[in-house]
Amino acid sequence: MDLNKIIDYLGSYDGPEMNIMEVCGSHTGAIAKNGIPGLLSPNIHLISGPGCPVCVTPSSYVDRLMELAMEPGTCVVTFGDLIRVPGSSKSLSVIKGQGGRVAMVYSPMDIVAMAQSEPETTFIFAAVGFETTMPVYALLMQTLIEEHIDNVKLLTALKTMPEVITWLCDKGAPINGFLAPGHVSVVTGIHCFENIASKYQIPFGVAGFSGEQILIALYGIVNAYGQGKVMNFYPSVVKEEGNLKAQELINTFFEKKDAIWRGMGIVENSGMVLKKEYMRFDAGSYDLVSDKKINPACSCDKVLMGLKKPYECPLYGKVCTPMTPQGACMVSTEGGCFTYFANNRHD
Repeated sequence: MDLNKIIDYLGSYDGPEMNIMEVCGSHTGAIAKNGIPGLLSPNIHLISGPGCPVCVTPSSYVDRLMELAMEPGTCVVTFGDLIRVPGSSKSLSVIKGQGGRVAMVYSPMDIVAMAQSEPETTFIFAAVGFETTMPVYALLMQTLIEEHIDNVKLLTALKTMPEVITWLCDKGAPINGFLAPGHVSVVTGIHCFENIASKYQIPFGVAGFSGEQILIALYGIVNAYGQGKVMNFYPSVVKEEGNLKAQELINTFFEKKDAIWRGMGIVENSGMVLKKEYMRFDAGSYDLVSDKKINPACSCDKVLMGLKKPYECPLYGKVCTPMTPQGACMVSTEGGCFTYFANNRHD
């Protein structure tokens, strides 16, 4: 169908109101960047869900990283976004300023050379992410074993998308459709969403990241209102079965476990942790069983669940900005609050 006709349809849609949730931080950014909300009918509402891995990482996890960073002979290795995410009282950036050893990298594989150059130091990798990044962590594990590197450990906060989507639906979140994550689906395929779509009679549209790809997916989702179907609008990249080799590699080293999501509590079977036979590489992931809310006024949990828009938080744009974030959703460039603020979005 012609893109102009799709835009006309979405702009003039007068059917039942639809709340469509995206669960990918890259989609959140692309939607804002391409001005997509301004093209939609008032009956179509886009909602940002728990699609930012840093945003859903619990404060107890950050607290544990800070403790490790202050231990003699230990270095915490992380991606840039996580360093500013608040724990229960501080962040890794504060701890680094207080003498804790924290290093930032662009790839988990960077830790291999670090560990080989400093065999007397224990390096802790902050393994945060969804299915998208799990193959890289599995590859890291494979490399550590093959190279006989024993001074690297992982503190895992790995999350799986189908389980949290099920959790949201079970909680009665007002969602009529999902813009399914393209990057995650490259690994998982699309079959993992089929039972959810069928059970709740909610359409899923797997989408790419250009404005055109997102609009095409939204068109498909709107036209499938009330139908439990999964549609792949990103077939050039996403295969129905996913990446079987990546899945096999992940399952070699990791297994399912209940996981804590920031502000949301425990979501059953939504985490991935190292298998028991690889526990020597674990830095205490199994001990993280609780979380605490940092600032009672922060609405990050409601934003992640699609119950509030970022600008409906009383802290938003006042004491909470990208320069002075009060919650994880304002820290990461993939966070809903950051994206809304950076793009002056008020839809």
